[in-house]
Parts: sequence; C-alpha cells; structure tokens
Amino acid sequence: MRIATWNINGVKARLESMLTWLRTFEPDVVCLQEIKSVDEGFPALEIESLGYNVAVHGQKGFNGVAILSKLPLEDVRRGLPGDPEDVQSRYIEAVIPAGGRIVRVGGLYLPNGNPIGTEKFAYKLAWLERLEAHAQALLKLEEPLVLCGDYNIIPEPQDAKAPAAWVDDALFQPESRRAWRRLLALGLTDAIRAVSPGPGVYTFWDYQAGAWQKDNGIRIDHLLLSPVAADLLIDAGVDRTPRGWEKPSDHTPVWVDLGV
Repeated sequence: MRIATWNINGVKARLESMLTWLRTFEPDVVCLQEIKSVDEGFPALEIESLGYNVAVHGQKGFNGVAILSKLPLEDVRRGLPGDPEDVQSRYIEAVIPAGGRIVRVGGLYLPNGNPIGTEKFAYKLAWLERLEAHAQALLKLEEPLVLCGDYNIIPEPQDAKAPAAWVDDALFQPESRRAWRRLLALGLTDAIRAVSPGPGVYTFWDYQAGAWQKDNGIRIDHLLLSPVAADLLIDAGVDRTPRGWEKPSDHTPVWVDLGV
C-alpha cells in the first residue's frame, strides 16, 4: 500500500496537476491539506473518475483536508478531538481495509503558528497537545496507523537548507520541536528519517527568492507510523517532481510504502 500526503495549496488551482500526478504516481491513499474548498465545492467527480473514494473536511477559502483512497473508506472522522470550540478544518481520519487487515490513516494540517507571541502560536501548541493525546489513544488500538500531513514543524537543523533563517519562525521554535519529540516518544516512527537519515531532504520551497531553483527548502510534511505500521515499512520518499511543474504548490508529495 502506497500512502502519500500533499499540501496542495488550493485544490481547484492545482486540479489538473493533481490529476496528472495521481495518474502517473498511482498512490493507493492520498491525504490532502489546504484544499481551500468547502465540501460541496471539492472536485470529487474528477478524482472519483480515476478510481478513488473521497472523504472531505472542507472550509471556505483556507485550511481543509481530504482523504482519497482506491480502497473503501470506513469510519471516517472529521475534526481533531479535544476542543469542540475549534471550527478550523484541519484533521480527517479513516479506516481502510487492505490485505485482510485494516490501516488507520489520519490526515492533518497543523497550524502554522506565526507570529510567535500571539494567539496563533498558542493555538498551534494547544493543537499539538490535542494531537499527542489523540495519537496516544489510537496507539492503544495496536493497529497499523499513519498520521501524515503538513505538520508545520522543522524537526531538526538538518531539515532546513538554511536553519539560521528560521530561528524566529514558529516552525522551528523549541516548543514546536519539543512537541514533535513527544510524538516520537509515544513510539511513532518518522518514515522519511527511517529510510533517509541524512540532510538535503525537503518537502517545501517558498515561492520567493528562487528557493526552488536554489534548493533552499525545509522538511515540514511528515508521515508518522505506529509500531505495527513501522514493522510493515518497505520504503518512503519525497516526490519532488510536481514542485517543478508550472504553477505548483509550494509543497511536494511525500509517500510511504507499507507491506499490506
């Protein structure tokens, strides 16, 4: 089973590129972030024509997440538990039967948190606490679990081409990185780092200052695996190809292959 995650940065603006990528890369499951679309405006028909089932948790103009799957989507849940007052569409989860077992997939779009010292950074840290609690609950199920998406966290200095440029950014703050380490301490495995431990692996390149051309990137899109899923890990990687296309998202897809 190939599971991918991609911050599409506007599903309608990138629709043709996304359909081309789905046809060529042929992932079994895709978690999308920042679809910037309400549920009824999501281009489900075009995606379903390629053989995917679709579940959407949308929001007008910004945020929004979705799961696409060639296999059935069961027990779909929308919204991260822990705060009924939170109306931002940032989390979707589904159970996917495959190979005589099930895989649980959670797609997330973690808050950016900038600027530091504002309610936006406090919201990011509170969201991370809720994610940690939910992950802890899911791990007790002892299922293959993949929590993937745009985490808006640069875990280590090697995850940025120019780490000094990010020291005042919410993505690289000690509090954000500590929250990331707490997730790993639960027993989750960073799929990309399990396969590619060295520097130079990026998933985001800003539109400004020729960042893509200079490979001035950061790694903020992650796939975290439960111990059961980590035992099934075959390979993982970053597909840089779509970032080089015309009018691309500033993120590129990240994927994992599980032996399911």
